[in-house]
Amino acid sequence: MDFEVLILGTDANAYYMARCCYEAYHKKAYLIGKERLAFTKFSDILNVYYVENLWDKKVFFQTLDEVAKKWESKKIVLVSTNETYTEFIASNSHKLQDNFVYNVPSLEVIKSLTNKEKFYKTYKDSNLLFPKTLYYDCGKARELKTVDLVFPLVVKPSNVVMYNHLSFIDKHKIYKVNTQEELETVVDNIINGGYTDKLIIQEFIPGDDSNLFDSVVYVNQNGQVQFVSFAQIGLQERTKSMVGNAAVLINGFNTTKGNVPKQAKEIKKFMEKIGYRGFAEVDMKYDERDNTFKVLEINARQGRCSYYVSALGKNLVKTLVDDVLYNLETEYEFLDKKVLLSFVPKGIVKKYIKNKAFKKEALSLWKKVVKPMDAPLDRNFKRFLMLRKRWAHYYIEYKNSYWK
Repeated sequence: MDFEVLILGTDANAYYMARCCYEAYHKKAYLIGKERLAFTKFSDILNVYYVENLWDKKVFFQTLDEVAKKWESKKIVLVSTNETYTEFIASNSHKLQDNFVYNVPSLEVIKSLTNKEKFYKTYKDSNLLFPKTLYYDCGKARELKTVDLVFPLVVKPSNVVMYNHLSFIDKHKIYKVNTQEELETVVDNIINGGYTDKLIIQEFIPGDDSNLFDSVVYVNQNGQVQFVSFAQIGLQERTKSMVGNAAVLINGFNTTKGNVPKQAKEIKKFMEKIGYRGFAEVDMKYDERDNTFKVLEINARQGRCSYYVSALGKNLVKTLVDDVLYNLETEYEFLDKKVLLSFVPKGIVKKYIKNKAFKKEALSLWKKVVKPMDAPLDRNFKRFLMLRKRWAHYYIEYKNSYWK
């Protein structure tokens, strides 16, 4: 069947999905995004176009109409890389031309996941466990009480889509605060930055980055989970806009006492029960106080670090194409093979990973490390230089990090 792959976005997620397309079919995916980002610059394995106001719904659908007319004789496999585009598709699928094929959750399910207050409240009685959480309404002036929560605390927006559209000084993706005074300063800054919805104020589960875990899930058009991965994170990113994203992880590895196979089954059960469709990423932290995995969030898309699933034999774009174009079903598989993924150079691994057992394992696997942004088939020399410069800059980022 003649088809093209259209990826919405120009970030790291978009790059590795284009890489998946090239590796599976040796054809270039087409990317459309609202801004020129370094992740997808100087690449020989993709075609990228920029539409400045793509986050405007009217512009978004006009753009896709133009694409559909250009390829009216072909099927177009649509891949979203962020919540804004996923919501557009789910809420206005009737506006898409018939030659688009995709697999995304319903709008109701998306909103139950992307709005963090709704997420924790909707699924508090599900088979998943969550950290202790309070909610603060930025649209209503009132005293900021932490009740039974003990510092340090984590502060993050409930409405991720609204928050992502804002720009203000000292904006963080996630805040970690150690005192009441710090908490009040952070909340005031977020409100002054234009955010008017709820904030999540949450207990900080003890443990370093190696207590964090990542799971990638794919649910086919018929609502059946086809695979679940489960990776231990050894190090997360350190900049204000990137904390919470994995920098180094190993799938099929676990230095905690947590029951990984059991948690993978719980994730599969949950996703099928809520009627999910498409890719999802589950972020968790192991809580040594009660020997459980607490779910921090579920992203209604593949995550920034999800490329490691391709190294486990599940090329992400081929998985989608096989489902939406060819209606191929596969038996459920728990992906437990050992694979190391890293966005950072070996020197960062040696210096900043605290968990000695994880560090030792990462270094032993380094010869076969998966680097999402560094595709062997992408031989553009400008990109080669840009990536080396980026890796060198990581040393500055970790040295000056606000997140300790």
